[in-house]
Formats: sequence, structure tokens, C-alpha cells
Amino acid sequence: MYIIIMGCGRVGSELAKLLAEENNNVVIIDRNSDSFRRLGGSFNGMTVVGNGLEPELLKEAGIEKSDAFAAVTNGDNTNIMAAQIAKKMFKVPKVVARVYDPQRAEIYTGLGLDIISGTILIASMIRDKIVEGYFSSFLIESAQLGVMEVDITRELAGKKAIDMNLPGEFQVVTVVKKGKKDNVIIPTIETYLVEGDKIVGVVKTVSLDKVKKYLGI
Repeated sequence: MYIIIMGCGRVGSELAKLLAEENNNVVIIDRNSDSFRRLGGSFNGMTVVGNGLEPELLKEAGIEKSDAFAAVTNGDNTNIMAAQIAKKMFKVPKVVARVYDPQRAEIYTGLGLDIISGTILIASMIRDKIVEGYFSSFLIESAQLGVMEVDITRELAGKKAIDMNLPGEFQVVTVVKKGKKDNVIIPTIETYLVEGDKIVGVVKTVSLDKVKKYLGI
């Protein structure tokens, strides 16, 4: 993929490195050339110094052939404006903007923009750790679903992963096997669980208490 990132702060630089390591063509834009130091010496993408709101600079960065654009500066207004330019002017297929203000995030999501609010995500993560421990609602955009981790105890050992499912309410999608080098697997109908394994599944939020009781946790 050809991906343009606007903003080489902590988030932008890490995002650029991750995408470049996955063999994507990455272009990162920032007003300050010193910001590119965060990318390190192994970054093999392209860096552009300038204002990412300027259409001519975006063209120089290759936005007309880009598959995705991410605006992750530290300014909500800048990110939203950049996202709108990329989406409406240049018709970039996938546009994502980082927004700090939760109220703005909700408004612009309603207007059809893909918005990521770090404020909401971090608050949700901390809430989940405090209240539920193994339940994470922040991993899925819909508030109707969450991700649940369950440690396999002696009582659950010996069962198949499929036996942990509660149709329509909880579905095991991954098993982390105890003590194995390649320990993360997608379970089949013949995947047995041993004490010390961990299962990860998708759960309906309204069924959380029912599923916990079903699994004995």
C-alpha cells in the first residue's frame, strides 16, 4: 500500500515504522525536519517537510496515488481539515484522523470520517482493567461487542476450545498455548485446552455476566 502520514510525533513516527516494516510505501509529512529523528536510521520511507494542508505539497507526496492517509498531528483542527482534504479533494480510499476531544470525535464520526480518539481509547482501556480485568471493550468500535481473555484453569482443562463457545454470545477466536514457541493458534474442532492455556474470544457486551458464569470466572 502507498500510505501518507501527516505528523511525525510519537504516534506518527511509530505508525510510520510499523507500516514500513510491513513493506508498505510510507511517506510522512511534518513541518519540523527534526521530528524525523524519531524514525531512526532504519526507516526506509520518504520524509517531506512542509504543511500537510497544502494541496500542492500533498501532490508532491503522492496523494493522488495513495491508498491511505492518516492525520496524526497534535492538533484536532489540523487533523480534521487534513482528513477532509484527503477524502473530499483527493478521494483517498482510506482516511483516518486522530482527535483528542471526545465530543469532536463523536461529531465527525457522525459525518462519515474515520476518527480515532486516543482519549476515549485510553479511558476505556483503564476502565476495563479496573472493572473487568480480562474484558476489553476498546478493541472493537461497536459498543455491543468486546474482547475477552480467559485463563484455562484445572476445571476447564481437557475440554475442546469449541466447547467454550456460547452460540450467539461468545466465540473463541484464538488460543494461546502454554509453553510452546509458536503458541498463538486459531483453534480447530480438534483443539484441546490444557491448564495454563489462554483463550481469547469475542463477546456480546450484554452477555458478559452470563458468559463469565458459563465459564466459571
